[in-house]
Amino acid sequence: MEMNHKYIVTGMSCNGCRTKVEKALNEVEGISAVVTLDPPVASITMEKHIPTEQLKKSLSLIGNYTIDDTNEAEINAFKKIKVEKKIVKPSSDNSNSKYYCPMHCEGDKLYDKAGDCPVCGMDLVPQVSINQKAEYTCPMHPEVIKNEAGDCPICGMDLVIKATNNDGESKTYSDLLRKMKIAIAFTTPIFIIAMTDMIPNNPLMKVMRHNEWNWLQFILSLPVVFYACWIFFVRAWKSIVSLNLNMFTLIGIGSGVAYLFSIIGLLFPSVFPHEFKNEMGVVHLYFEATTVILTLVLLGQLLEAKAHSQTSGAIKELLKLTPTETTILINGIGSKISISDVKKGDFLRIKPGEKVPVDGKIVTGESTIDESMITGEPIPVDKKVGDSVSSGTINGNKTFVMVAEKIGSETLLSQIIQMVNDASRSKAPIQKLADSVAKYFVPIVVSVAVITFFIWAKFGPDPALVYGFINAIAVLIIACPCALGLATPMSVMVGVGKGASSGVLIKNAEALENMNKINVLIIDKTGTITEGKPSVDKVFALKGADSDKLLQSIASVNQYSEHPLAQAVVNYAKEKNITLTPTEGFEAIAGKGVIGTLNDKKIAIGNIALMQQIKAIVSVDLENTVTAEQKLGKTVSFIAIDGEVAGYVAITDAIKATSKDAIKELMNQGIEVVMLTGDNENTAHAVAAELNLSAYKANCLPEDKLKEIKSLQAQGKIVAMAGDGINDAPALVQANIGIAMGTGTDVAIESAKITLVKGDLQGIVKAKKLSHAVMNNIKQNLFFAFIYNTVGIPIAAGVLYPVFGILLSPMLAALAMSFSSVSVIGNALRLRSIKL
Repeated sequence: MEMNHKYIVTGMSCNGCRTKVEKALNEVEGISAVVTLDPPVASITMEKHIPTEQLKKSLSLIGNYTIDDTNEAEINAFKKIKVEKKIVKPSSDNSNSKYYCPMHCEGDKLYDKAGDCPVCGMDLVPQVSINQKAEYTCPMHPEVIKNEAGDCPICGMDLVIKATNNDGESKTYSDLLRKMKIAIAFTTPIFIIAMTDMIPNNPLMKVMRHNEWNWLQFILSLPVVFYACWIFFVRAWKSIVSLNLNMFTLIGIGSGVAYLFSIIGLLFPSVFPHEFKNEMGVVHLYFEATTVILTLVLLGQLLEAKAHSQTSGAIKELLKLTPTETTILINGIGSKISISDVKKGDFLRIKPGEKVPVDGKIVTGESTIDESMITGEPIPVDKKVGDSVSSGTINGNKTFVMVAEKIGSETLLSQIIQMVNDASRSKAPIQKLADSVAKYFVPIVVSVAVITFFIWAKFGPDPALVYGFINAIAVLIIACPCALGLATPMSVMVGVGKGASSGVLIKNAEALENMNKINVLIIDKTGTITEGKPSVDKVFALKGADSDKLLQSIASVNQYSEHPLAQAVVNYAKEKNITLTPTEGFEAIAGKGVIGTLNDKKIAIGNIALMQQIKAIVSVDLENTVTAEQKLGKTVSFIAIDGEVAGYVAITDAIKATSKDAIKELMNQGIEVVMLTGDNENTAHAVAAELNLSAYKANCLPEDKLKEIKSLQAQGKIVAMAGDGINDAPALVQANIGIAMGTGTDVAIESAKITLVKGDLQGIVKAKKLSHAVMNNIKQNLFFAFIYNTVGIPIAAGVLYPVFGILLSPMLAALAMSFSSVSVIGNALRLRSIKL
């Protein structure tokens, strides 16, 4: 006989801990475990008694976690503590600015201050923050900023909501733009002076001598080198000192050597051999090459900063969905307040065309709600009293009053934004290739540049040293690893944002990549294939018993269960105005049903397995009657009182209109779709036949789903699992890709790698298309980056010169290097236009 126990788990601080603990427990033979973080409880079903010490040993192998026996009172105590904490400490909106490296050199690490990455040297990018605090400003005096509405202290005008923007991002771009203008202003005359040397009878020589023009170029170069582009040399120095060699190492060495050469050539021309001098004995200087190279690199940084703002466009669009203020009702009187001042339990009036400010339920009125920004579906949804509404959705043409249930970072919109933020900073497995190459890339390039100099100096035409010097600098400048580093993260960032705007939430980049590899999809029935909104078709009482009394008994027990079928029974009882009574000893038996004690009578509602467990005998006639109901696709639960079968309840749950088309499309893509359900064989067969499923299994307990997934994985299959209930959580964790229906439980969503906001199998089709598009985009970017360096470095070294007489100047190399990174980002941005 199976046993069910609950344990308190200590040491868990986040969902990652919860997942590790759950996975470790499920690896213990003979048990099936579901772990929750709030409260920190492990619900374990075991075939035979397993000592707590053995469970403790399993957890000690994965970290500082402990597990102990508990009881319902302790669990309730944990819940109470959690509630009290929520009351004392309101949720934070994470308003402080954070920054991250666009190349994710240190994974998903965030930095507190703006600056450059300590590893690759690139400008840190500000993370889009979830900040709902409204600020008010005067339209005439924008310097006036207040936290509440009122009038301007200067002119008396009404203050208006201040438009929100990402200050960190705009500051980075404006700083680069200012430096770019200065660099162009001083580089242009240097370039003109240098180019006039190519004109016969140089007219500038009539104004000043050649050496004096060189001094003017040096003076003009100072603002470019020591102000506008000085940051590149600082980053190069940091990279050398820390041994984190990167693109700025190459830029700093290349342009720095050219600039120092020019200064020494200007001040001490006699130290150079004649190969470096012209016919007048003046050393060839490279002030124009240095300043043009640095200016072009700065242009690349400016364009990247602009492009980065577009890659996070999906998050910004989501942020725009949240209004800054709303109307609160106090004693029936409405007044405007800031979103940040809304508290749980507040009543809010939502007028036609307004955005819903927080998550809650409608208490009076009805309307149609445009939820396309959350689910990706364009058709407005009808809402009435008791229906849930989400922040960011748009009200139709009617007014309603809602009660606030989730605020700040607890709202669905805030969680979506946070998930997109986190996923955008995660690394995909395919990026390991780029990381491995980048590790050795810079030392190899420096070596190639040195070899290039000596080969040209030894075998090149006169002036051989000049050719060697110029080509070595060109090799250093063109070989920028930036495009290689950006190839994966840019595509991931845009792809994750695209998914969020289409109702597909992706937890990390690994899930996005693996979704493209799946060849088996395991799906649950209730809430996944079906609507998950079951309704009672009939309550049948044996021996002429009162069906209403029977309904009262089973509804009273089911009121403590969160299963959709149990909720259907409760709703049915309420519709018939049947009063529910308190029940003792409630217990949910995974995959079988529920039991409880009512008026000293033991009530059991569940499948045939539960009846067998409590030794209640089901007659042949009743079994035949139930079988007939099941063949119609209904779910039937037997009802037993004190060990005797008293009747059954038949429940219908309509198949979602989109399930059949979604399953067909997935199967056409070569994915094997298997339904694993805890429902009986007859009901499962009826559903599988309607959907033309290739395979299904009925009467599955949570551990059966887990074992089936492990079995498929042992065969080398890449398995995705879609489910929506607590009993699906172990399977969701075990699967290569866990897909949770957004309409399901929090535990299922926490256990999954992908969440479908609408809870629709069409979302899996979207996720597959998105994954395929993102992986193709990443491969294109990596191919472009590898080919760029494979072709560019030899050309810069001069391999085409012996045959075609072609050399690549350092200035053209700098131009090519700058636009390589921008091209990678531009290709990634194409993902925003794909149709899912």
